[in-house]
Amino acid sequence: MTGTPSPQPQPDPQPRPAAPPPGWENPAVRADRRLVELLQELRVLQTGVQIVFAFLLGVAFTPRFSELTDAQQDIYVATLLLAVLSSAVLATPVALHRGLYRHPGKAQIVTVSARIAQAGLLLLASALTGAVLLVLDVVLGAALAAAITAVVALVFGLLWFVLPWTVRRLLRDRQ
Repeated sequence: MTGTPSPQPQPDPQPRPAAPPPGWENPAVRADRRLVELLQELRVLQTGVQIVFAFLLGVAFTPRFSELTDAQQDIYVATLLLAVLSSAVLATPVALHRGLYRHPGKAQIVTVSARIAQAGLLLLASALTGAVLLVLDVVLGAALAAAITAVVALVFGLLWFVLPWTVRRLLRDRQ
């Protein structure tokens, strides 16, 4: 050993910018993240819509379909159309994202898409409620079906609309 000192690490000639504090996002990054989150949520919903729609399509081709009353067939048609509309509306944010890809107004696209998704949720809740009404009307009769379906509609309204609105309001009031 000759006693030569080991080389010292050299300082980085270009200082790195400080990392942003946790939770900080610029508006463009926030809009990108929110749109990705919304599109992922819609993917989950689309599967449910497709299952309901497939069920409804199959119903028309069963032997018992011809035994439905006029009112039950009206419920069926309305429910089928609600399922189709919910599918179209819930897919609209995806179409917006594709059609406006790299558009600078992504924050507005997210806002519009979120409102469209809420409308799609309302249509989906209506389609699911209609499917419940149809099945229960055939199985249990009109009076009991109407009562149970009213409870189902109330649950959808509370969980999908009132709860998020209430939580948002509570969080806003805390700030």
